[in-house]
Amino acid sequence: MGLFRSFVFLLMLYLLQGSNASLVQLNNNGYEGIIIAIDPAVPEDETLIEKIQNMVIEASTYLFEATENRFFFKNVSILIPENWKNITQYKRPKHESYKHADVRVAPPTLPGRYEPYTKQFTACEEKGEYIHFTPDFVHGNKRNEFGPSGRLLVHEWAHLRWGVFDEYNDDEPFYRAKSRKIEATRCSTGITGLNRVYMCQGNSCVKHRECKTDSKTKLYEKDCQFFPDKDQTEKTSIMFMQGIDSVTEFCNEKTHNREAPSLQNKMCNYRSTWEVISNSEDFKNTTAMMAPPPLPVFSLLKISERIVCLVLDKSGSMATSNRLNRMNQAAQHFLLQTVENGSWVGMVHFDSYASIKSNPIQIISNSERRKLLESLPTAASGGTSICSGIKSGFQAIRNANFQTDGSEIVLLTDGEDNTVKSCIEEVKQSGAIIHFIALGPVAAPEVREMSAATGGIYVYASDQGQNNGLIDAFAALASGNIDASQQSLQLESKGLKLNSNDWMNGTVIIDSTVGKDTFFLITWNQQLPSIYLFDPSGTSMGTFIVNSASKMAYLSIPGTTKVGVWTYNIQAKASQETLTITVNSRAANSFVPPITVNAKMNKDTNSYPNPLIVYAEIVQGYLPILGANVTAFIESKFGETEVLELLDNGAGADSFKNDGVYSRYFTTYKENGMYNLKVRAHGGENAVTRSLRHPPNRAAYIPGWVVNGSIEKNPSRPENDEDTQTNVESFTRTATGGAFVVSNVPQSPSSLDLFPPSQITDLEATSHEDEISLTWTAPGDDFDVGKVQEYIIRISESILDLRDNFDDALQVNTTALLPNEANSKETFTFKPGNISEENETHIFIAIQSVDKSNLTSKVSNIVQVALFVPQEDYIPDETDPDPSPDKNSPKSGLSISALVLLVVGSVVIVSLILSITIYILNKRRNPSRPRTGF
Repeated sequence: MGLFRSFVFLLMLYLLQGSNASLVQLNNNGYEGIIIAIDPAVPEDETLIEKIQNMVIEASTYLFEATENRFFFKNVSILIPENWKNITQYKRPKHESYKHADVRVAPPTLPGRYEPYTKQFTACEEKGEYIHFTPDFVHGNKRNEFGPSGRLLVHEWAHLRWGVFDEYNDDEPFYRAKSRKIEATRCSTGITGLNRVYMCQGNSCVKHRECKTDSKTKLYEKDCQFFPDKDQTEKTSIMFMQGIDSVTEFCNEKTHNREAPSLQNKMCNYRSTWEVISNSEDFKNTTAMMAPPPLPVFSLLKISERIVCLVLDKSGSMATSNRLNRMNQAAQHFLLQTVENGSWVGMVHFDSYASIKSNPIQIISNSERRKLLESLPTAASGGTSICSGIKSGFQAIRNANFQTDGSEIVLLTDGEDNTVKSCIEEVKQSGAIIHFIALGPVAAPEVREMSAATGGIYVYASDQGQNNGLIDAFAALASGNIDASQQSLQLESKGLKLNSNDWMNGTVIIDSTVGKDTFFLITWNQQLPSIYLFDPSGTSMGTFIVNSASKMAYLSIPGTTKVGVWTYNIQAKASQETLTITVNSRAANSFVPPITVNAKMNKDTNSYPNPLIVYAEIVQGYLPILGANVTAFIESKFGETEVLELLDNGAGADSFKNDGVYSRYFTTYKENGMYNLKVRAHGGENAVTRSLRHPPNRAAYIPGWVVNGSIEKNPSRPENDEDTQTNVESFTRTATGGAFVVSNVPQSPSSLDLFPPSQITDLEATSHEDEISLTWTAPGDDFDVGKVQEYIIRISESILDLRDNFDDALQVNTTALLPNEANSKETFTFKPGNISEENETHIFIAIQSVDKSNLTSKVSNIVQVALFVPQEDYIPDETDPDPSPDKNSPKSGLSISALVLLVVGSVVIVSLILSITIYILNKRRNPSRPRTGF
């Protein structure tokens, strides 16, 4: 456990930052704004910076060639940890931060796991989160296993930027092709090599044999591996094995292997990677270059202390709907709990004009925090001049002798301002990051552009105080660059509207990964409620500090609190009261990663009736948390809330099962405008973690090379038992996923059924004797909600025919199949018929769903199932020092059928010759001997 802690803690910094919002832009065919961040846990090593630069230079040339002279890496920022020494060429970052890093150079996810990968859990054609390289890989120490680092960067960039997937599959490394041969899952099939099982004793693997056929799957056995030939002529594909010297292209429509069960085929509907790339906005907005690209330009940026200025709206409209007081409550929570020690914090107020209330002061103790509390506004009046507020924020930062580069402006406003556009360019050039908290339904939308352009957070809070949106918004403003043990994590955020003497009761779980500097905050609108708080042993906690003017009370528990279930009982003392409770805490131990929740939508803007997808990732370090109850709350601009249960079942909107990412479609749009996402996660007795067997999109590991007919093996890939799961104690977490905007929603609900059932993506098939059993997760009438009307199941002897001509394939009788509610497990068993070829061993199966309005889903993933026992492949003697090549080599030997015919035929011919010879000899010796009897 200690080894696990030491490795996982090193990576926690990134996991608390939420989803990545890349700052990369494409300008004249060149990618600008790329951020490569070195983790603070990486020991100081200036040669690592040089290796990163060499990797990018190599990758840029390779990318340019692979994309037919279209793309290259133009500007790259390398983010240096704060704990490395200062060097004159290191500059202060502007908008760049760890949470926006496109490539992260960090220790391995688990001890010995040096494999590169891209964090990617969204749909085909949608961008990934980040690329993870280890320092060992960047230094070139894994070249034999993964190929040159520059080439692999291009492979991972295609995941990250264009949303393509791997053209191999660790879970299905082989398949039965239409030719009936067993082939390695790859693209293209022109890549040659040998399929072999290496027999190892301890650390020694010197003996190998041909792969045997598994009697159930009719494919090669589990330990069979594909060893590519070192010398190849095939040019595709980069998404299969870019480490092969001859590979310089992506698979296109002509070279793509659509039969293979690759992730690319499954996730992108059997389209080639080049078809997906060619459909991207990057491709559509560029043309091929006539001249070679310039070398990448590098900026070396070093993280330094955090500088924040609160720019708070106190215009006349803030006097309505309790806005001013709610803003002060949220700002006090930020100053008392969220902002980290060592940060510099200032404050500006604005209405028609702006005034600096406090130049940034450094937070050393509670005294600085209390001093800033005294600067909060007490009255609201005047107009709204957002630019005045922002410019005064910049001036306050300069007054403290800081540059605006890399500083943060936290802007809260509830009003519109027609002059905002006048300072957008100045904001972009300032180098500052603008975080925008929009309060109420008419907050200036132009500020969103500032936030997006500078890498800031954009959060919306409605006037419905019971939703606790403002406090949640400020709680999301933890630093993007500090150590995770300093991060304030939100354990609970809840509110209710109550009548006098009604109670708000509940529990908060303090698990062992948190409990340091725990902070309870209670707010109300009218009158101080009765507050009771009990620790896990039932002991009543001490007196809350009450701020009557701000209508809030808080309890800060120093040190580490008791682990277990805390109970609160809060009684309203006025009618039509609004009560809220917020609980935050920090990591209890710097060597044990806390459980964290990150939430996001798949898009920041959307147009009705297109669906959106909600994502929530729950992890402890890099280990996914499985079996949690995860709920999303989506609040419209007028405070209406839609509640969704998120699932990690690998169906519907969820791309991968049991990866710790919980997902769901969102289609119930209430109105045009802003929406905000909030997620609550609860882990009870059924929540478990699993050892990270491997990320779904890890780089292809080359087990060895075939050189002159012999295999030169690489060290075996470190693996974890994929079934290992460890129980997790109960926990609670909440997280804000930011704001998004929806347009074209009709004023009155449409009577038309606009949403078809979601595509079935987890169809599985098994065979037993003459029956085939299917299982899948039920879709809904509207994507993953409701119940479909019927299923159409079709089979074919060709995967390509089934994919391209589904309606013409043989239909299975499903009269007895009655659909269940969405997200239920469906099962169906049938006997196939009318298989044309006598020796056919595999058929392909797919499903389509139909709803009550006769809308059909996309055709499901296609599964392959073995029907009959095939003729067994030739298995040479395991002691044979030179077994013959097999199916994936162009030097394939005789098949078993030919050998059998040859042997039988020879025996028949020899027997016939012997019989004739004996007969002739006997006739010559006894030409007239009489027949004798008894």
